[in-house]
Amino acid sequence: MHLLAIDWFLLIEKAILILLIVTVCLVTAMYATWGERKVAAIIQDRRGPNRAGPFGLFQPLADGLKLFMKEEIIPNASVKFLFVLGPGIAMVTALMTSAVIPWGGTIHIFGRDIALQIADINVGILFVFAIVSMGVYGIMIGGWASNNKFSLLAAIRGASQMISYELPMGLALISLLMVTGSVRLGVFVDQQVNGVWNVVYQPLGFFIFFICALAECNRTPFDLPEAENELNFGYHQEYSSMKLGFYLFAEYINMFISGVVMSTLYFGGYDIPFVNEAAFGDVWWIGALEFLALMAKGLIFVFIFMWIRWTIPRFRYDQLMDLGWKKLVPLALLNMLITAVVVLWRN
Repeated sequence: MHLLAIDWFLLIEKAILILLIVTVCLVTAMYATWGERKVAAIIQDRRGPNRAGPFGLFQPLADGLKLFMKEEIIPNASVKFLFVLGPGIAMVTALMTSAVIPWGGTIHIFGRDIALQIADINVGILFVFAIVSMGVYGIMIGGWASNNKFSLLAAIRGASQMISYELPMGLALISLLMVTGSVRLGVFVDQQVNGVWNVVYQPLGFFIFFICALAECNRTPFDLPEAENELNFGYHQEYSSMKLGFYLFAEYINMFISGVVMSTLYFGGYDIPFVNEAAFGDVWWIGALEFLALMAKGLIFVFIFMWIRWTIPRFRYDQLMDLGWKKLVPLALLNMLITAVVVLWRN
């Protein structure tokens, strides 16, 4: 009987990397709430959080403690199992998308080459789309299980919105795949590190992808599932304590991961602008700098998301659907046609 050889060092490396990435996503989401309130305060000419710690930096910790300490309420009329499952699905799917993102190149440490990517699979970007599609279930199950008509309407809105905007997002991605010739995220980054960032070849595709990312994350001006003037607090109307916290955390994690994915697809991923990383050799700190470069690009997108939220008013729902089906889909098809002609002409 032959026993399978297990590379325990590889398992330890991946476990540490998973723990690091999950921690980074959670801490980023936690302090994105502080950042959002500060950005809103600057735009609205006020102070924002400034009581808990210097510059209000302990405010996210206070908010987290408050969510943990609040009473757990499950409505009597709700479907209890699904009511608890909904926010869990939203949180897990938000974190799972980070598994295939190349957070940096390969670092040489302790005599081993360690890739800063949890899973380098051949269908990386398709995996991201599949997991994002599953996030719809977290919203839909939570709204339906609450047995509240406002929550159900908001969940239906959220599901139809995400499904509608996944189509132009996928069409924009097809145009990028024509240029890249692969669906592995590592290949996307490698080609940009050794050449030009994809946003130069696909400016219209990036613009469409960015708008769809706003809609996928339920961010203003596409936050119709949480339209308080007609649906109160939306699909998480009946939630409290950390179940509500999971939904809120999932939204900010999705926002951060969306920024990282757009950086990977269109802005070179972990590529450090105007720096030739290969010239430094196999030093471990280059991997750390690449990781920080990708983080910085993702956080820039988070800031832009916040800036848009506190600048542009919310759309009506018919305007939301018209933009997706009547404008973005034709634009994405036109971009795909132009890209196909250019690729065929170059080949």
